[in-house]
Amino acid sequence: MLAAAVAGLPFAACAEEAAKGGPVFLHDYAKAVEAGKKEKKPVIVIFSATWCGPCQQMKKKVYPSDAVKGFHDKFIWAYLDADEAANEKPMKDFGVSGIPHIEFLGTDGKSVGKQVGASSPEDFAKKLDGVLKKGEEKK
Repeated sequence: MLAAAVAGLPFAACAEEAAKGGPVFLHDYAKAVEAGKKEKKPVIVIFSATWCGPCQQMKKKVYPSDAVKGFHDKFIWAYLDADEAANEKPMKDFGVSGIPHIEFLGTDGKSVGKQVGASSPEDFAKKLDGVLKKGEEKK
């Protein structure tokens, strides 16, 4: 019984995050890129940290906002902790020097733009719309 209760904890935390209206986040760079290719969706790679105030503001106020909600299913979302060793290579590859650093990838896994720093929900929604339009131009 205890094992079932403990096993349910991570799921409960994820469900709580989704219930707040945010997108579903993957936490593995390679899996996010793979999912983008498989589902033919662009990928949003967010480099963040628990101690980063602007990062947490984006996570709590921008990603779940009404302005951004319409984009949740149009992208694969990856939320990567900048302090985790597993994320060092993609951080180096994208030249991350400050966070939040948000890299936008096309369906081929290649960068089509980036944003460094926080923004308003409306400005972030405009950025996402631009990323989608760039992808349509390639077709």
